[in-house]
Amino acid sequence: MNTLRLLPLALVLAGCSLAPKFETPPVAVPAAFKELAPDERGNWKTAEPGDALPRGAWWTVFGDPLLDALENEARVSNQDLKAAAARVTASRAVLGLTTAERLPRLDGGFGAMRSQPGPVQPGLPPGTKLDPYTVLRAQVTASYEVDLFGRIADSVRAAREDVAAREALYASMELTLAADLAQTYFAARQAEAELGVLGAAVKLRAEGVQLLGKQYAAGAIGEFDLARARTELATSEADLKALVRSRAQFEHALAVLLGRPPAEFSLSGGTLAATPPQVPAGLPSSLLERRPDVAAAQREMAAANARIGVAKAAFFPVLNLTGAFGFESGDITDLFQWSSKTWVLGPIAGTMLAAPIFDGGRNRANLDRAYAALEESVASYRQRVLGAFSEVEDNLVALSTLAAQSQAIAVAVEQASAAAKIANVRYTAGATGYLDVLDAERTRLTVARQEQALRGARAVTTVALIRSLGGGFQSTH
Repeated sequence: MNTLRLLPLALVLAGCSLAPKFETPPVAVPAAFKELAPDERGNWKTAEPGDALPRGAWWTVFGDPLLDALENEARVSNQDLKAAAARVTASRAVLGLTTAERLPRLDGGFGAMRSQPGPVQPGLPPGTKLDPYTVLRAQVTASYEVDLFGRIADSVRAAREDVAAREALYASMELTLAADLAQTYFAARQAEAELGVLGAAVKLRAEGVQLLGKQYAAGAIGEFDLARARTELATSEADLKALVRSRAQFEHALAVLLGRPPAEFSLSGGTLAATPPQVPAGLPSSLLERRPDVAAAQREMAAANARIGVAKAAFFPVLNLTGAFGFESGDITDLFQWSSKTWVLGPIAGTMLAAPIFDGGRNRANLDRAYAALEESVASYRQRVLGAFSEVEDNLVALSTLAAQSQAIAVAVEQASAAAKIANVRYTAGATGYLDVLDAERTRLTVARQEQALRGARAVTTVALIRSLGGGFQSTH
């Protein structure tokens, strides 16, 4: 009956949490991104949605059907993403194990015991012969820990936050995968575009060497012009081989992201868009809601905070309620008769209420570790937020300067092409040497390759901005 009297008190105390109240630590959030011009800041849409909402297929804004298909394949076949999904499943299983501690545990069993008693225990004279006997037992045992100081509740809270953090990290992995694939794809397209420019230049230079060879044989030019032309041709051919290598490596990287062996994947030809889509940057404060890695860091803080409550609960008593009900008999035919019933209410083994007296400082050290883990997670969260702001600012300034560079290089390409034509006309007319032609052609090739490199850089940086903003967006431009 003493056990029953403890139940009302146990129910009153159950669920009390010793964990400190969790509040997201403050971080300095600017009103607007520094690298947006004042007239742009009013045109950017506030970023939506939050980290828990779908980000959508943001890569479709590039209008490339092949990229769309590759992104969809990667989401199904990428091995890193599958590993992240397995980690989410494992964290949910841990939550299930922790939640199960809130419920009573029931175990059933059946057993038989054969015993030969001695005369000492019943107080009989030595040498008294007693017959052996058999005891058959079938019983159900129940055990339940009353959560007096919130140890179980805080453990469940921490496990639930761990699941949320893993889910956010999975979303972050999805975003990273999609961005890595898009950036690698655009890098491969950039290499293809440069191969086209350089391949055409190599062809023209080879034709020029053949023409100069005939002129040299006829004595119309000196050996110097022919040697310079051959040097330029060999240099361009070497650059072409290097570009072929780079393009192949990008293709191999795409295969790995798609979960395929590189030998089984080939990227078909394509071109880069002249102008990448514009991405609304939103407000800096929206990063705290949109970025899944920031959300994961916040949830890791909440889990660490809850574990402080678990560590504090170790200083207080633990109340375990146990009991058993079953049947005992020496004959199996009488085992399940009501007259053979047996029951126990109270501690079957050990004590009902156990409290630490001396633990050598283990509980104090464990609590100190829990507080240190919270401090670490707070610092990691703030650093993650700072890094997020920095990434957006870096990509904004990169896109603005790349756009200006692209405008300048377009003028340079036009002027270099005109200069190359003039140099060829003057050389044909005998007004200048072939060295001027080579210089003009070298400049034209250089700026043409720079134009393609800038196109690739703008596409890659646009993807980087999307990733730094946390994924999906809706353009207002």
